[in-house]
Amino acid sequence: MAKMDMTRGNPAKLLINYSIPLVLGNLFQLFYNAADSIIAGRFIGKDALAAIGMSAPINNIIILSISGICIGAGVLMSRQFGANRYEDLKKELSTTLALGLIVSLIVVVVGIIITPFLLRLLNTPKELFSATQSYLRIIFIGVPFTFVFNALSSGLKSVGDSKTSLKFLMFSSALNLILDIVFIGILGFKIRCSAITTVTAEAVSAILSAIYIRKKIPELRLDSLRLKIDTGLLKTTLSYGSATALQQTIQPICKLLIQSAVNTLGVDAIAAFNAVSRIDDFAFIPEQNIAVGITTYIAQNDGADKKDRIRSGIRQGLLLEIAYGILIGLAVFLMRNMIPTLFVSAAETETIREAVKYLSVMAFFYILPSLTNGIQGMFRGIGRMKITVAATAIQAGLRVVFTYLLISKLQIIAVPFACAFGWIAMLIFEIPIAISQFGKANRSPS
Repeated sequence: MAKMDMTRGNPAKLLINYSIPLVLGNLFQLFYNAADSIIAGRFIGKDALAAIGMSAPINNIIILSISGICIGAGVLMSRQFGANRYEDLKKELSTTLALGLIVSLIVVVVGIIITPFLLRLLNTPKELFSATQSYLRIIFIGVPFTFVFNALSSGLKSVGDSKTSLKFLMFSSALNLILDIVFIGILGFKIRCSAITTVTAEAVSAILSAIYIRKKIPELRLDSLRLKIDTGLLKTTLSYGSATALQQTIQPICKLLIQSAVNTLGVDAIAAFNAVSRIDDFAFIPEQNIAVGITTYIAQNDGADKKDRIRSGIRQGLLLEIAYGILIGLAVFLMRNMIPTLFVSAAETETIREAVKYLSVMAFFYILPSLTNGIQGMFRGIGRMKITVAATAIQAGLRVVFTYLLISKLQIIAVPFACAFGWIAMLIFEIPIAISQFGKANRSPS
C-alpha cells in the first residue's frame, strides 16, 4: 500500500515523492497520445493527423471537465483522510462516482447527437469532416470509463497514493499503443480504429483501479455503501466539483476557439498546431502535477489542522515549479527543429516550418504557467475555488482575444504570444491575493 501522510515530514521531499509518479504517469499518457498522432500521421496521412487535432479541443473539454469534478472531490477526500474521517471519505467517493456516472452517460448521448454541429463550429474543412466525426463519436462512448478512472485515481491520490494510478496508466497506454501499431501500422485500419483502441485502454484502466481499491485500500473500499449519493455531502461536492470543472473546462473551450482561428490558416497549420499542442501538453503536465501535490499537501494539513505546515509547503512547491519551468523551456528551444519531424515525414516541409516557428517562441514562455499552476494548486488546497475560476477565465479570455487580433498578421506564432499575455494577466490578478494568503496560512471559505 503506497499511502502517504503529508501532515508529517519535510514538505519538499513529500511534494517531490508525491509528484514524480504523477508526472511519469501523465508523461507516459502523453507519450501515447503523441505516438497515436505519429502513427496516424505516418501510416494514414496528414489528413488523419489533422482530424485528430480537430477533435482534440472537444476531447479535452470532456477530459478536463471530468478531471475538474474529480479534483474538487479529491480536495474534500484529502481533508477527510487528514482528519481520519474514513467513513466520510468512503461516502465522498461513492457520491462522486454515482453523480459522475449519471452525468457522463448523458454526455455520451448528447455528444453523439451534436458532433456535426461542434465540427461546423470549428470550421472543419470538408475533406476532414467525415473522418473527424467518426473519430469523435467513438471517443464520446468512452466518457464513462474516463470518469471512473479519474474518480478512483483522485481517491487514491487523496490518501497519498500517487503511484498506483501510474502503473495502471502505463499498462493501459502500452496496450493502446500496441493495438495502434498492430491494427493501424500493420493491418492498415483507418482513423476509427484509433478511437476504438483509445476507448479500450480507458476501460482497462478503470477496471484495474476498481479491483485494486477493493482489494488493497480499505479506506476507500465501498463494500456495503456501494454506489449511492450521500445527500449530506452532495452540496459540498457539487460546490467544489462544479467550480473546478468550470475552471478545467474554460481552458479547452479556449483551445477550441483558438483551434477555430488556426483552422483558417489551412491543413499545414492545422497539422503543425496539433503536433506542437502535444509538446505543450508534455511541458504543462508536470507543472500541473506539482500543483496537484501542493493541493493534496495543503488539504491534508488543513484537515489535520496543522496550519503551520501549509506556508512552508507552498514555498517549496513554488520553487519546484519555477525550476521545472526554466528547464523545460530550455529543452524545447534546443530541440525545436527536431521535434516536428517526429509527427510528420521530412517531406512535409511546410508543416515542419510552421511547427518550428511556434516552438521557437513558446519555449520562452513556459516559465509563466509554472507559476500560475503552483499558485492555483495553493488556492485549491485552501478552498479558494472562486479565485481559481476567475483567474483561469481572465487568462483564457485574453488568450482567445489576442489570438484573433494577431492571427492574420503573425499567423501561427500569434498563439504563443496570446498565451503569454493571458498568463501575465493571470499572475497580476493572483499574486497580490497569494501574498495576502501566505500571511494568513489558513483556509478561507470558497
